[in-house]
Amino acid sequence: MNNILIIAAKEIREGMRNRWVLATTMLLATLALTLTFLGSAPTGNVGASRMDVVIVSLSSLTIFLVPLIALIISHDAIVGEVERGTMLLLLAYPVGRSQIVFGKFVGHIAILSFATTCGYGTAAVALTLLGGGAGFDVWLSFFFMTTSSILLGAIFVAIGYLVSVLSAERSTAGGIAIGIWLFFVLIYDMALLGGLVAAQGRALPAGLLDVLLLANPTDAYRLLNLGSGGAAALSGMGGLAKTSILTNEILLAALCAWTVMPLALASLYFSRRDI
Repeated sequence: MNNILIIAAKEIREGMRNRWVLATTMLLATLALTLTFLGSAPTGNVGASRMDVVIVSLSSLTIFLVPLIALIISHDAIVGEVERGTMLLLLAYPVGRSQIVFGKFVGHIAILSFATTCGYGTAAVALTLLGGGAGFDVWLSFFFMTTSSILLGAIFVAIGYLVSVLSAERSTAGGIAIGIWLFFVLIYDMALLGGLVAAQGRALPAGLLDVLLLANPTDAYRLLNLGSGGAAALSGMGGLAKTSILTNEILLAALCAWTVMPLALASLYFSRRDI
């Protein structure tokens, strides 16, 4: 455990030295503030509070931006060190390969957690100063959205590690990472929508749509945060949530599984990789 924390601290220091922590925090804070100021107009016609609008806006931002940031900071975590020759030096110390993977993972999640919390927290403070007061339930939804956003980032960090372990070159890992982002964020939903249109209104087999939603972590995240409360009416996810058997507990379990499986595979393949 001590080795994991040491490697995690090393990743955090490198992130600060490379300005990753500052850059991601400033980016998320700037975009969150922009969405807060532009999207927090009165919403009395739909019965939603300003905070509901911000939650919907930030959730949409998370789906596009957080996976991309996570893949960028993780796709060369292993292959990059191998190319630079520093992995051999690291393995010369009494540290296991699985400890290297988990230590790097903890460090990158710490960076992503700090950036997300500070960035989205800035939006919450700005909204409070604007007079967008909300009840406890809405603030709880905001906290839940922020926490699940970090979990979504953890999924793509884990996927990035798997790509990094399986790739022979950093350039290859970078290309695969961008392809994965495009697939999960854009292509998958476009294909799903095309399939629903092609069905011409015919009912899908029971449970098929739920399985398809769980097969994409961004869709599970979207349904988790936008399927209930005031955000459901604004996002249009309320109808889907009502017909789905996917509860918050199932969606959270699916997101956790999406984190554990790629990370475990990355650790397994790295333990068998020749350096």
